[in-house]
Amino acid sequence: MGSEAVEKAFADIRAALAVLNAEVDACGSEPFSAADPLAGLADGTLDILAGAKEAEAGLAGLKARAAMKYADTAHALAPPGAPVQAQEMSITAEIGAVLAIGPRAASSFLVASHALDTTLPLTLSALQAGAISWQHALALADEAATLDPAGAAALEAHFLDPNTPRPATAATVGEMPAYRFKAKARTWRERHHPESIEKRHARGVADRRVECRPDQDGMAWLSAYLPAHQAVAGWNRLNALARAAQGPDEPRTLTQIRADEFAEAILTSGSNPAHSSAVRAQVLVTVPVFSLTGETDEPAMLDGFGPIPPSMARDLVANGADSFHRVLVDPRDGAPLEIGRTSYRVTKAMRNWLRLRDGKCPFPGCSNNSLDNEADHLLAWQHGGTTGISNLGQPCPKHHKLRQTTGWTPTPATKTEPPGWTSPTGRHYKSEHQDWEPPHWPESVLSAMPAGLNPGEHHNGQVPGMLPYPPMPGACACPAADLPYPEPPLEEPEDDNLIDLDDIPVDDPLWDDFYALPPVLPQDPMSDWDPIRDRDPALT
Repeated sequence: MGSEAVEKAFADIRAALAVLNAEVDACGSEPFSAADPLAGLADGTLDILAGAKEAEAGLAGLKARAAMKYADTAHALAPPGAPVQAQEMSITAEIGAVLAIGPRAASSFLVASHALDTTLPLTLSALQAGAISWQHALALADEAATLDPAGAAALEAHFLDPNTPRPATAATVGEMPAYRFKAKARTWRERHHPESIEKRHARGVADRRVECRPDQDGMAWLSAYLPAHQAVAGWNRLNALARAAQGPDEPRTLTQIRADEFAEAILTSGSNPAHSSAVRAQVLVTVPVFSLTGETDEPAMLDGFGPIPPSMARDLVANGADSFHRVLVDPRDGAPLEIGRTSYRVTKAMRNWLRLRDGKCPFPGCSNNSLDNEADHLLAWQHGGTTGISNLGQPCPKHHKLRQTTGWTPTPATKTEPPGWTSPTGRHYKSEHQDWEPPHWPESVLSAMPAGLNPGEHHNGQVPGMLPYPPMPGACACPAADLPYPEPPLEEPEDDNLIDLDDIPVDDPLWDDFYALPPVLPQDPMSDWDPIRDRDPALT
């Protein structure tokens, strides 16, 4: 029955595909909607796409399991004493021939299939259920490849275990593109890798290089493998130069201008002197204070890239930073609470908060980093929307225009959660949230803590690594954009919801309200709250 069952199952799949193709062609037995056939067909084809995505994932999981079962049986059938390397080559060749792929692709497929079958059971189950795609599974397998079994299990549990707490408004792994998920998985790996990021980075720096790869039509790719802060700074500078060059008389696209500026920079003594001195490369880096002082080796976060060695962050701060923004974070989960006023040349505070909250354009799948995005009212100013952080988004120029010209609309946000989006068809897509983690504490600080406050101990259900502080009082949750202050005297933006925060004077009450912690009223029972002195008595 084995072969007959397999043949019948695939015959049923082919029959189902014929039915679905007929539905796409609007040739089914009945329309999706009798009242509005065209709108029904549009909605129905989206349902078919969603179902096809799940079916493809399930088939990918089936392929991985079938490949590993074939490999196991082939090893069992091999004659005694057969060279192991020859067996592996034969198995790879057979798999490649069946799938009509090359030997390298077949080898990579077998490596990933083996990881899913042996060390990543949650990933394989999610793939078979259609919750993630093969590309998502590959991303997890790639990031787990250099981790020990315990580390690999922790990695997939963080993203796929249903018992792992996560915000209800956050997109799940399968709801974000695989390349965006790979960036999140890479961030987790960098933070939790057993080997110091400093050592791994040193090996990577030794491998820096420039490559040239031929392409079609007399073109070629010129790329460089560089330390992250150099690559990101270079990209941000090219982007700034290209933006500055745009105008009504400039026929080139932004992409073309970037390429021209890059070519000019490497083929001449530098970019156009008319504007190069006015444009500086911008790099945003978030570094834990203990890493900044050298007391821990916790990675810093480079905007638009991810984790970097703390030594790189210290170098950026010491040799390149012309402004500093103190960010108060919740010690229990690492989420930002407030951007302080006691800093050097503090400007554009709300835009900085949006960058910290979102990390990138919040539109589904977009990876445009925060330096190129625009502040935008979620509920339009003219319709009663405030200029509080919870009513602001930071879409990239393309998706800001999409919102203004189509039926795509953002959904509500909070101070720590970016907005989701609703499409013209009414489908809701969740936002991709920042993956905050509690800060690392140096041993010298932990040993000096009073009993009951050691982040590595369990207290009242708190997990290791999170301080068991009582809930933060509402009066201490900043920014203060949504607190009962008078509306700032901003004029209605001309460009619909676009907010040009650069035009707001620094002495505007908006900035004072945003930077300063809200006044604590004397009758507030938390007015003299101290997280150390007034800890939960049950913890002592």
